[in-house]
Amino acid sequence: MMNVFDTLMERGYIAQTTHEEEIRELLGKESVTFYIGFDPTADSLHVGHFVTMMFMAHMQRAGHRPIALVGGGTAMIGDPSGRTDMRQMLTKEGIEHNVSCIKKQLENFIDFSDGKAILENNADWLLDLNYVDFLREVGTHFSVNRMLTAECFKQRLEKGLSFLEFNYMLMQGYDFYVLNEKHNCIMQLGGNDQWSNMIAGMELIRRKTSKQAYAMTCALLTNSEGNKMGKTAKGAVWLDPEKTSPYEFYQYWRNVDDAEVEQCLRLLTFIPMDEVRRLSALEGAEINEAKKVLAFEVTKLVHGEEEAIKAEDATKALFGGSGDLDSMPTTELEKSLFEEGVGILSLLTQIGLTKSNGEARRLITQGGISIKNSQVSDPSIVITLDDFEDNRLIIRKGKKVYHQIKLV
Repeated sequence: MMNVFDTLMERGYIAQTTHEEEIRELLGKESVTFYIGFDPTADSLHVGHFVTMMFMAHMQRAGHRPIALVGGGTAMIGDPSGRTDMRQMLTKEGIEHNVSCIKKQLENFIDFSDGKAILENNADWLLDLNYVDFLREVGTHFSVNRMLTAECFKQRLEKGLSFLEFNYMLMQGYDFYVLNEKHNCIMQLGGNDQWSNMIAGMELIRRKTSKQAYAMTCALLTNSEGNKMGKTAKGAVWLDPEKTSPYEFYQYWRNVDDAEVEQCLRLLTFIPMDEVRRLSALEGAEINEAKKVLAFEVTKLVHGEEEAIKAEDATKALFGGSGDLDSMPTTELEKSLFEEGVGILSLLTQIGLTKSNGEARRLITQGGISIKNSQVSDPSIVITLDDFEDNRLIIRKGKKVYHQIKLV
C-alpha cells in the first residue's frame, strides 16, 4: 500500500515540510493525529479551503486522525497572513454564527464517527485566558526579532501592523500546543501562507515539552498566471449551495482554462493518477471531456451525487438539447407581469444579473447580454409573454453565466 506521503507528493499537495524523511517514515508506520485550522471569517468555506479539506481527507483515508480546528477565538483577532490591510473586526455573535455554519460543512466532508476525526473550537481555550499568565507561559518563548522576519508580518510592516494582529502568531502557536497536550496532535497541516505560524507552534511545543512536532503546507490552487483560483465576477466560489448554487459550482469547473485541468484533477478529486494523466493529455476539443469529469467529480464531493447529476443534466439541456433545465439558476415570476411587458434593464436587476439599471445598460451596450442566443443591442426593449417558450426564458450574461426565468 502506498504511503500517504508519496500519494500527496505525487498529486502535488505538499509545498513545504519541516522534516521530510521523518514525516514520510512516521506516516508509513503509525496513525498520526494532525490538525488543520479554519478561521470563521465568513459563514461558508470557499474553493480556497477545498484544497486543504482534500489534504485532510487523503490523510484520513490512509488511517490518520484529523482535527478540524474552527478558529472561534483567533477570528476575534484576525490573521494578518497574506493581507496588506487589517481584516474587518467581527462581532462575537457573528463569529459564533460562522462557526456553526462551517462545522456543518466540515461534518459533511470528513468522517467524525467513532472518533475517526475531532472537531475543536479554539474559543474554548483562548477566550478565557488570563492575559498576564499567557504572556508569562507563552509569550516568553517568542522572539520579537524573529517574529518580525516572518513572511506573514513583512508585507504589513510597511502599511502598519496592529499589536492586536501581532498576537495572532502566539495564539495559533498556542493552539498547536493545546492540541498536542489534549490529543497528542503532533502535526499541523495548512496552506503555504501559514508556514510562519506553523513553525511558531512547533517551536512552542519543543520549548515547553521537549517533544518533536511537525508541519506540512499544501500548495495553493492557482491559475496559469499564479493568481488564486476560486473567484468569479460575482465573487468567491463558495461551498455553501445558497451562496454558489450547485449548477454555478459545476459550471465554474466546466469552464476552467485548459492549462488548469490537470492541477484541478490532481488536487480536487480522488481520481487515480493514471486516469488524471490520461484525461490531462487530451487536446483540442477533447479536453472538454476532461472538464466534464472534473466538474462532475468536484460537484459530487461538495454537494453530493444527486446535485452533480442535476447540474450535468441542466448543462446538457442548455448546450446539447437534452437533459433537464431545472437545476439552472432560476427566478420564478408572475405571468401577469409580462402581459404588458417588463423593461430589460429592470428585469436584469430584478433577477440579480446586475446590481443596477445603469450596470444593465452598460452591459447591453457592450454586447454582454443575450436572450435565446441572440445578442441584445437595445437597452430599451421590453420583454413580453411572446419571448417565452414553454413558460421559460433563458438569459445569458457574458459567455458563461446563464439564468432562467420561469413563469408561475
